[in-house]
Amino acid sequence: MSTTTKLSELTGDYVLDTAHTRIGFVARHTMATRVRGQFDEFEGGAYLDGDDPSKSSVRLTIQAKSIQTRNPQRDAQLRSTFLNVDDHPDLTFTSTKVKQTGETSFKVTGDLAVRGVINSVTVNFELSGVENDPQGELRVGFKGSLTINRNHWGVNWNAATTAMVSAKVLLEFDVAAIRQS
Repeated sequence: MSTTTKLSELTGDYVLDTAHTRIGFVARHTMATRVRGQFDEFEGGAYLDGDDPSKSSVRLTIQAKSIQTRNPQRDAQLRSTFLNVDDHPDLTFTSTKVKQTGETSFKVTGDLAVRGVINSVTVNFELSGVENDPQGELRVGFKGSLTINRNHWGVNWNAATTAMVSAKVLLEFDVAAIRQS
């Protein structure tokens, strides 16, 4: 964050800049290697209240079919067997609580829906940047992550999968958002 920018100056409605946002994941495979991937299609936004961050909110919708791991066979299996995109095309997150934990750090708690199952999760976010773009629009950046147990959402296939793919999945967020006029 710019040293001259105050948190209170960031208040407003924001929309995700999907061209500059990455929503990724990392999972251990056969406990020796890591599979990295990302989702390429998503939309979302936030209301930021710089004077009272607890009044802030976040919403995110991810197109499950957009999962990419750079392995077409694995991607097809993730879409069909693991995420069941035909019956559950979206993964969603809707915040229920925002807590400021440091000068530029926040815990965002909310409902994560995957395969029709909703569980509460908390994402640790850090405000990573603030700037005006060449068009004069205010942009903010946040980085965050959390580790989930995919079994809590029924993201599993069979017993062999449990032995080959770790239940723990690291979700990574590198977010850019543009304040709306």
